[in-house]
This record gives sequence, structure tokens and C-alpha cells, in this order.
Amino acid sequence: MSERPWLRHYDDGVPHTLAPYPAITLLDILRDAAREHPDESAFLFMGGSLSWRELELKSNAFASALRAQGVGKGDRIAVLMPNSPQMIIAEFGIWKAGGIVVLLNPLYTEHELECAIRESEAETAVVLTLFYDKINRIRSKTPLKQVIATSIKEYLPPLKRMLFTALKEQRDGHRIALRQDDHAMAGMIERHAKSSAPEVMVEPHDSALFLFSGGTTGNPKCVIGRHEALVMTGMQSNAWFDSAFNKKKIVLMLNLPLFHVFAQVAVMASGFVRRSSMVLMPDPRDVGALIATIKRHKVEMMAGVPTLFNALAAHPRLRRDPKALRSLRLIVSGASSLHLETRKRFEELTGGYIIEGYSLTEAMASPVCSPVRGAKKTGSVGMPASDVEIRIVDAEKSDELLPPGEIGEILVRSPQNMSGYWRNSEETATVLRDGWIHTGDLGYLDEEGYLFVVDRKKDVIKVSGFQIWPREVEEVIAKHPSVLETGVAGVPDDYQGEAVKAWIVLRDGASLDPAELKMWCRKELAAYKVPKHIEYCDALPKSAVGKVLRRVLVERHNGG
Repeated sequence: MSERPWLRHYDDGVPHTLAPYPAITLLDILRDAAREHPDESAFLFMGGSLSWRELELKSNAFASALRAQGVGKGDRIAVLMPNSPQMIIAEFGIWKAGGIVVLLNPLYTEHELECAIRESEAETAVVLTLFYDKINRIRSKTPLKQVIATSIKEYLPPLKRMLFTALKEQRDGHRIALRQDDHAMAGMIERHAKSSAPEVMVEPHDSALFLFSGGTTGNPKCVIGRHEALVMTGMQSNAWFDSAFNKKKIVLMLNLPLFHVFAQVAVMASGFVRRSSMVLMPDPRDVGALIATIKRHKVEMMAGVPTLFNALAAHPRLRRDPKALRSLRLIVSGASSLHLETRKRFEELTGGYIIEGYSLTEAMASPVCSPVRGAKKTGSVGMPASDVEIRIVDAEKSDELLPPGEIGEILVRSPQNMSGYWRNSEETATVLRDGWIHTGDLGYLDEEGYLFVVDRKKDVIKVSGFQIWPREVEEVIAKHPSVLETGVAGVPDDYQGEAVKAWIVLRDGASLDPAELKMWCRKELAAYKVPKHIEYCDALPKSAVGKVLRRVLVERHNGG
């Protein structure tokens, strides 16, 4: 096999390399967009919009206000918000002040918030008012010295803002009383509205983001992403998508939460590179609102996870309005495996291209994608994009390269790989070796350089000495017409060591006898791979981006 066989299978026009990359940051891209397209919408939100010029000026003002509060170069600033204009303004303001954005999941428990803030050593936090009381309850246990609060209503159109104030603000917990030493983001921006950006030198190699990842041990760690990494991933993704859009500006959906690397780096950064209008969805779980927003704004590209596509395909609104999603020309699925049946159903609904992607936080979303127009192989997540490399090594002897078709650990190398984990040199040395990210994922490359992800090393099920990949079993179960979604994992078994268990969510009105499902599985799976246990449930536990949490399923089975 040649060193990079995937290059021969790129779509026409996708460059083999984008090097040398320009020595710029997203701050430079925003400045240019504000000068060249000042009145065009950068972001669309709940019926309102934020132009490139407004984003430039408001983030200048917020940066100036942060500097006045003592924020300096390299300071970590926690951001606890849903997708909203305030979140974007906060990010760019923090960067212009020389700070590092620490992205926090709004669904974190108080304990998780405390651990994340302590880990990042953030002394300032910018939060939505809805989370102000929660963060105040833990701030004495953290380095936090000041909290800046913003209300979701501040960028709603006038009528929606009035209705929100009258009907929801008090009832839903958005109305707060600020502590004397805290600040309102809107007031800070207003007081510094005429200020220029602070004179802080922000270099491409400077740290821009802290994103949390479990790494190889499962304990959350701060992944350090550089400013140049956002530009590089944005350029690589943008070049890959060009065969769908022919270099034109598009309307792009930001429905996945921006605290996650997939949305923050792979999707939003590519939107900046293309100067696209980006639609912000604060609640990605509101599928009805998502469909309505796609139709209203004629969204041309969105990213998601398989559970979202299942929910969209099953939503009753699409039975009433089957053409609601027909503006979509490109759909990118990531974060977990896309079952074949899910892809087929969604392509029929949209008429667009649906491609699968693979990456991880430590690689700063270095894209591995199915070709947009070229051949898609069932079970494959595609091939590395420009300047991204994949290598398969023996899972036990990580210096031993494996030939095509053999399963081993997936390694990723790209110019935008993380700098490391914040103040965790031991774990950094374990994961990042000689420029290669050791992903902890198992997979193989075929002769043409297509990557097939088999599973996580830690998720492999071992039944009587046999190794079983949960994804293989899930693929077969997902094909059954009565199944909406499924998760498979290994559970303790006195006789076999481990047994295969499947958790099943059925489609509305469907029924499925466990014996029938086992017979279905036996048609395509060896007997030892057929689930020994089957449990029907109303929903599967998922991460914030919709990835099925097999660990939680096993804990429930074990009574945890």
C-alpha cells in the first residue's frame, strides 16, 4: 500500500495539501469580513441577526471591558452558554483580550462544573443568567473571582424579547440578582461601545481554546487548541465541502453545541473561512423548531449525529411537510457511527449529500470524511482530508504498523493537533507521540485508504475468548424496520466472562419479540455475537452531542 493511497480518491478539486497555511487567526478573518461585507449577516438567531460589522464592534467592546477588569494574555475565561450571539461575542472578545476560551457544557452538574473550572484554573466566567445561581453555588470551591452574566433575551427581536420578559424570564429562572462584584455583559459592552480592540498581540501559535476530553483514562482533561488550528481545520473542511457548493457562500446551521469540537472547530471555523451566514440553534433537542428554522432560512448545510437524523426522520412535521428539508445540500454526520439504514432514510428526505466524518478533540477535529461526490463505502467514515494522515498500528505494540484490512489502533497526525493537555504532561506523553495522536479507537484502512472505525478499545466485548465490536451488532439491529435506535455493550456473565446485551428503542407503534430479533441477528452474525440479553427502553442515555453512552447502559445493568 502506498503511504497515502486516499489521495487518489479525492473529489475533483480537493487539493492534496493546503500548505503553507496563512499565518492568521479567526480574528483576522472576522476583521476582513467586517471590512468587506459589513452589513451581511454573520449569525442568524431566533428571527434576529448579527452582521459581521456588529460582531467586530461588539467583540472589540467586550475585549476592552475585559482588559479593564484585569484580564490579560493567557488568562483562562470559562464560557457557559448555549449557542447564541452572546457566546460568539464572548469568544471573540476573550481572544482579542489575549485570553483563552474554556468551553463548558451547560448540562454539567455542579460537581462537573467545579472540576472543570478547577482543572482550567479559570478566574472569570461568562454565563447565561439561567446558570448564574448554579455557578455561584460552586464558585467558592474554585479559582473564580468574577462572573459576567448575560440574558438570552438580549439578542431576540423586539416582540420575542417582550414576550420572553413577560412570560418566561421569571418563571424559567432567567431573572437574577447580580452580586455586587459581578457584571452584566450588556452593560460592559455598552460602556465600551466606542473602544477599539485592545493592543494585544494574538499570534497563530497562541492557545485559543480549552476543550474537555476524557482522553485514554476517561478523566476529563483540558485539550489545548491553538488559534491556527481553528483556521487549518476550517480550511480543510471548507475545501472538502467545495464540491457541493462550488466556492459559493451558503447558509450553514450551527445546531450542535458549540462547546464541542465538532461544532466549534469543524463547522463554525469552516463557516468563517467561507464567510457563510450561520444559524444558531440554542436548543438542538427541539426537533420541530430545527425543521422550521431549516425551512425558513433555506439552510444548505448542517452537521449532526445519527440520533438527530433518526429524530428528524421520525418527526410528524415531515409527514405534513415532506419537502421542509429539501434546501439541505450537504449533511455531515459525526461523533458516533452512522448506520446504513439511517443514511438511506435521511438522503431520501433531503435529496442532498450525506457524508460521514470522524475525528476527536485531541486532533482539533482534523477531518476524516466520506467524499461528497465520490464513492462511499458502507461502514467507512471516509478518508483523511488535506494534510491529515491516518496510520493503523498494533493495539498492544503501538510502533508496529499494520497492513490494509488488519484491525488496530487508529493514529492521527495533522498540523493542527492539540498542543497537549493543560498541566498534564504525563497524559500528553501517552496520547501524543512523535506528532501522532493515539486515539484509543480501533479500525482499519482498506487498500484505497478508506478508514473503517470498528470501535473503542475499551468497548470491545470479549465473549468466551472471542472479540466482538458493538458497532457491528448495532448495524445489524438498526436494519430491523421496528427499531428506531440501539446501543450494544458487554455485561458481566459468570459463564462467558462477558455477554452481549442490546438496548432497543422501538419506533412508535412497533412491537418486536426478543426471539424474533435474535433470529434477525442470526442471519448476519455468528452465534456468539447475537445478543444474549435484550432490553427495551423509551430512550438511550446520550452525551450532549447525541453519542450513545454505552458506559451508562452497563452501569444501569449492574445496578449503578
